[in-house]
Amino acid sequence: MSGETGGLSSKLEELHEEYSKTKYNKATDKHLGLLRAKMARLRREIAQSSSRRHGEGFFIKRGGDATVALVGFPSAGKSSLLNVLSNAKSKTAPYAFTTVSIIPGTMIYNEAHIQIFDTPGLIGGAHAGIGGGRSVIGALRATDLILFVIDINSVWQLGTLVDELKALSVYVGREKPRVTITESQSYPKLVVDVNKSGLSNKVVETVCTGFGMHNASVKLESELSEDELVSIVCGRAVYIRAIVALNKIDIDPNYASIARSIASRYGLRVVPVSATEPRNLDELRKSIYEQLNIITIYLEPESTGPREPMVLKQGSTIRDAANKIHTELINDLRCAYVTGPSSKFPRQRVGADHVLKNGDVVRFMKQR
Repeated sequence: MSGETGGLSSKLEELHEEYSKTKYNKATDKHLGLLRAKMARLRREIAQSSSRRHGEGFFIKRGGDATVALVGFPSAGKSSLLNVLSNAKSKTAPYAFTTVSIIPGTMIYNEAHIQIFDTPGLIGGAHAGIGGGRSVIGALRATDLILFVIDINSVWQLGTLVDELKALSVYVGREKPRVTITESQSYPKLVVDVNKSGLSNKVVETVCTGFGMHNASVKLESELSEDELVSIVCGRAVYIRAIVALNKIDIDPNYASIARSIASRYGLRVVPVSATEPRNLDELRKSIYEQLNIITIYLEPESTGPREPMVLKQGSTIRDAANKIHTELINDLRCAYVTGPSSKFPRQRVGADHVLKNGDVVRFMKQR
């Protein structure tokens, strides 16, 4: 962490401590409001400082149909898991911090080319720059899925990792909150029109005005914390899907009970595995594919020949598939014939808005 960011973070922690120790009453209400305003300004300065340092540290280059990042403490087995899931040859050793850079590999599942990245191990205090963790977490913002690799002997590590990511506005295991902020000079002041966040209107107003929003309509239709609202307002919040690989199950026969406990506590899918034996890796590959929210369809050729696979996002339509082939195809499209899970019968004739499903076979028909 730079000296500038470190100093701002220290000031923010001091204000948080003062705020938590100050009891609310009519006499302290104004003082608490000033503290909230100061904290909002500091968070904005920290966010701006982080943005200026964007070019530093690690970088994930997106490729293939989707990207997955392996995240865990040192010696959790990330490198071993990468090697058995993909074509990578990440270095493994019986000591910590073996991986010092981001190592890419490719896993092919259901015709999808999925990039998997082994990242340097994270530890407590990573968000503050300890162990280079700030740069690693910054790189995770570009990935489609986070795969937490957790040693079955140290399941407490998952809570630490989730908190470290959250401290840098990376949220896992939850949907993006419904927050709408409309700025316009037509509003005489900042107005909180909808507030289902669990925060008081005063807190919402303090955070927004702290970021220079004085004429706006604010609608908060989901529950969220004050820190999360700050992250959203300053444009730093990202929401990434995540699953857990509970590794080294070969050394603990009680792994099924442990997996259920983790899933219940964090609301994440947990797949018990062993990267060294190996065990349950097919289930992990399937879970990765499903959590990426992608589907594989097959294009039927005009003449004889093999069907060509195409990977799309779940919910994609005939229009989306046509645009992926060529942006002009949709203009020449007469119809499409679909056979598979989304069709009522083989070779059903459908239009551009027909929603496709995994395993569909599609043939496009151009206008004559």
